Amino acid sequence: TLSEEQKEKYSRQLDAMENTTATRMRVAGAAAPMLKNRPAFSNAALGEADTTTYDMMSAPPPPGNTAVPEKNTAADIPVQVRKNLTETAFFFPQLYADSSGKYSFSFTMPEALTRWKWMSFAHTKELATGMQTATIITQKELMVQPNAPRFLREGDNMEFISKIVNMGNQELKGQATLELIDATTHTSVDGWFQNIFPSQYFTVAPGQSMVVKFPIQVPFSYNRPLTWRIIAKAGNTSDGEENTLPVLTNRVLVTESLPLLLKKDTTQSFRFEKLLNNNSESLSQQDITVEYTSNPVWYAVQALPYLIEYPYECSEQSFNRFYATTLSSFILNKHPRIRQVFEQWKKDSTALLSNLQKNEELKQVLLQETPWVMQAENEAQQKKNLALLMDMAKLASQSETFLQKLQQLQLPNGSFSWFKGGMEDRYITNYILTGIGKLKQLGALAPGAAARLQPLIRRALDYLDSKLAADYDYLVKNKSTLSSQHVSGTQIDYLYMRSFFRNIPQQAEQASEYYYGQAKRFWISFNNYYRAQIGLISYRNKETRLAYNTILPALVENAGTDTEKGMFWKNTLTSHWYQSPVEYQGMMIAFMSEISQGAKDNRITGYINDMKTWLLLNKQTNHWGTTIATADACYAILLNGSDWLNTDKTVTIRLGNTTTVSNINEAEAGTGYFKKRIDGRLVNNQMGDITVSVYTTGKPETTSPSWGSVYWQYFEDMDKITSASSPLSVTRKLFIEKNTDKGKQLQAVADNEELAVGDKVIIRLEIRSDRDMDYVHLKDTRAASMEPMNVLSGYRWQGGLGYYESTRDTGTDFFFGQLNKGTYVFEYPVYITHTGIFSSGMATIQCMYAPEFTGHSEGGKVRVRE
Repeated sequence: TLSEEQKEKYSRQLDAMENTTATRMRVAGAAAPMLKNRPAFSNAALGEADTTTYDMMSAPPPPGNTAVPEKNTAADIPVQVRKNLTETAFFFPQLYADSSGKYSFSFTMPEALTRWKWMSFAHTKELATGMQTATIITQKELMVQPNAPRFLREGDNMEFISKIVNMGNQELKGQATLELIDATTHTSVDGWFQNIFPSQYFTVAPGQSMVVKFPIQVPFSYNRPLTWRIIAKAGNTSDGEENTLPVLTNRVLVTESLPLLLKKDTTQSFRFEKLLNNNSESLSQQDITVEYTSNPVWYAVQALPYLIEYPYECSEQSFNRFYATTLSSFILNKHPRIRQVFEQWKKDSTALLSNLQKNEELKQVLLQETPWVMQAENEAQQKKNLALLMDMAKLASQSETFLQKLQQLQLPNGSFSWFKGGMEDRYITNYILTGIGKLKQLGALAPGAAARLQPLIRRALDYLDSKLAADYDYLVKNKSTLSSQHVSGTQIDYLYMRSFFRNIPQQAEQASEYYYGQAKRFWISFNNYYRAQIGLISYRNKETRLAYNTILPALVENAGTDTEKGMFWKNTLTSHWYQSPVEYQGMMIAFMSEISQGAKDNRITGYINDMKTWLLLNKQTNHWGTTIATADACYAILLNGSDWLNTDKTVTIRLGNTTTVSNINEAEAGTGYFKKRIDGRLVNNQMGDITVSVYTTGKPETTSPSWGSVYWQYFEDMDKITSASSPLSVTRKLFIEKNTDKGKQLQAVADNEELAVGDKVIIRLEIRSDRDMDYVHLKDTRAASMEPMNVLSGYRWQGGLGYYESTRDTGTDFFFGQLNKGTYVFEYPVYITHTGIFSSGMATIQCMYAPEFTGHSEGGKVRVRE
């Protein structure tokens, strides 16, 4: 607490001080000179919030500091440049108490000239409390407030601007200076940056401000941190601020890719047009990487542990664990080679990496920076558990455990609830019996398991029979017109399930016959999924003509065929409340597979192989996200159509005059995956002529698909990059938002059009994908003159697309957990903050699950006038 005499003495001394390097605050209850009088912390509530201006030149010295300098001339006093610009005034307080119950403490404020929010809270032993909120402004009589960008790029041409503020009562005339320093060597780079006007004169009226501008040109060879320092002097007052910003290289590593797909053993030519037509003088080669998977059907095998390791204990998941172990045992007995491959996988660490973890160097963002890092770790763990999964003794033990749990989940009336303790669920009960029926039809159930399942099956059938009978009785009771359509997906699901258990007497025979007749009569009104079910039901009831001559041609007619994607259906509505194209495809394969066994039709076998190709390509770019989809896909791929597991293929890839052969490289067991990198000094344009040959060793030509990709990586100036696309592409456009008498309108920014400081620019990104993809990353880099409005990261929903947006200094990252086939347009706003010419950046997009699907927009320049 200062006496009046001490206050007057300090006031005279502080008037002579030009600056203070460490601004110190002293809060001493009612005696604090920079705050209004306040009651001391006590049982009473503290005063209301107010705003107090704290002049950085008038702070009292810290305790013990008695050396106060005498008045000096401006030439004698060096400028104290402010460098500590942290946003939080962090300190460890030391409280000092006096005999009157007042407490004081002091701390060092950061040197930013800004407004601070002060909050304090006090309490006594008796829990009497008080709270205080205040706003404190740190300022000086003469202040420089630079407007520096977040970053710069090589070649940018801009005006570095700073506001000069006069908070005093007299006009200030002086000089402002900009200094540019290499932060790594601490040497001046004013000459490099063409800082030819490093000093600007200013005249500022009392309480007013003005702007000074320093034109600079970033050298094309400079990409190191740059320290800038702005100093202003006017008489005995001065101020300065210093900070460091990154100067980024304008050259960017670009990854172009060319997906390779061969649907069978053949030789096929590809053209990498971007490489063949490369004539850029500024481009420098980095490398070419070739990767190929000769037998991707093994990816379906790798998905099996997902069924067992799913963490939830509902009835459906419990059954799928039993389904997976039983199906795995059956597959091992049918394909002993799988066990041999698993033993090799144990010795090959790269085989146990997930698709998300492979090819880190070919992806535009490190896996550690994406939201899917845990997904990658989980998938890798699944692969590591494959050997354990396929242990026959363990499989038998697990199957018995899961069967017991399934029996415990059955309710007394024979039904199953979704979760233990819940109400009966007709759909879940029907789903479990359908799965058991599939295992029964395959012959995958061991005799002991089949015997123990009989009581469970009969009780569940009795329950579902009674439900079907209740449906029919309701129609009769309400005197419905029975000739009209009354069959729905619920009854068709039941009839399909019941077709697996025709040897067990029907308890609702009249109802079953009625709904079966309805299904045959009104099959055309259902979607393709239910048509396939009706076809299987009729085929199993010996009505072959309806299945083979009527329903099969209708399904084939509605199918889509593509040389790159195989056979698929656009409308993928299933029996569930969501769309599941994988389960949908599995039903189609099951229908055609069963018909082909009796018809011996090679066309149908070709259809099945094309559908399996689509499933594998879906696995290439997606993580099969549900246990239902995974179970059906494994069932369809591994146990239908041609045998794709027991094949060894040799792959020969020629890039111009450079040849790569798979049997020379160390290919991964099972999948046949291999990768080869060619150094940039060996890369030439002729490598854009690519020929791929695939043939099966020791066997006739097979129809199983294989795929790979060629990646070309190079460094190029960002503004010279032309757009590139694959099945995944992105385009980027700029629009100016204008306020008109008709409301807000967007005006496209033409080439070489000049923007103005303060313009609100909308960056529009348009994404196109020709297939469903999981885990897609989009990165949009900005020009140094653009300041984003969305500075907080978070989940967004726009234009029918959900994504996570993460804003960085140099650009914005967008993460899409799932990107369905289609075209998506979304936008985000930025403001123009600086004049000059800047590299505009570009947008790049990539499927992290299959990095060969990548694309990028073109680069360019942004011109900003006054």
